[in-house]
Amino acid sequence: VVCLTPAGRRRYIQYLIPQVLSSDVVDRYDIWLNTNDKLDIEFIRKVARLSGKIRIVDQPDGKVTGNRSINAFFRNATDPDTIYVRLDDDIIWIEPGFFEKIVQFRIENPQFFVVSPLVINNALCTHILQSEDKFYYPDYITASCFDKNGWKDGKFALKLHTWFVSKVKNKSYSNIKCGIRPIALNRFSINAICWFGAAFKEFNGIVLDDEEEYLSVKKPGQTGKMNCFYCDTIVSHFAFYTQRVFLDKSGILSNYQEIINMTYSDNEEFNRIS
Repeated sequence: VVCLTPAGRRRYIQYLIPQVLSSDVVDRYDIWLNTNDKLDIEFIRKVARLSGKIRIVDQPDGKVTGNRSINAFFRNATDPDTIYVRLDDDIIWIEPGFFEKIVQFRIENPQFFVVSPLVINNALCTHILQSEDKFYYPDYITASCFDKNGWKDGKFALKLHTWFVSKVKNKSYSNIKCGIRPIALNRFSINAICWFGAAFKEFNGIVLDDEEEYLSVKKPGQTGKMNCFYCDTIVSHFAFYTQRVFLDKSGILSNYQEIINMTYSDNEEFNRIS
């Protein structure tokens, strides 16, 4: 089992790395170096020296151009004996047991192209939560990854994060889990996805242009497979670029720091890395 993260904004990934490394299920953590920021690069290299699980992977074409240069990394994620779990660098909270659950579901459901957990602050996941009466909001959240509330609005994202943090604090977040939700021919934000290396080996991991459109719509459409949200395990995604300025000023990251420490306080590896 290999976890992958295109990186790296140290402001956010500092929360993610200790949580990933705390899992005994993860055999290796590949950090895809997709940044030109020298301080970010130095931070990642320093953290990598703390754990033998971390492998830094340079951009295969030697061209770092933001989101448009992530697609090339997938060529290195095609080992047929590996299950890959890709997490955005601003995934800021992971449910304990997340890797065990999503890997087990992945093994038991080979019919899906990629599998996503329930992602807090992901427009389609918010649509699911609202449809299942788990989260109340007066406006309808559409099943569009660019929904005006679920993707664009920073104030809405803060409401969602505040609601979720309170669920974690009072240990009721398991109540928002809502089972299996297959999806086809509908783009979704790939903040967290899981796939078989063998499936990507069939096309040599060649992901064209926009990785999100290609992996959520085009390639599964070509192969005749559905994707799936496995909503019985949860991660939280901090922000889309449309929300980031507002959320960075909101102080919600300090609330997440609190629940991260609360969640993983008994994990020795987490405490060592963090």
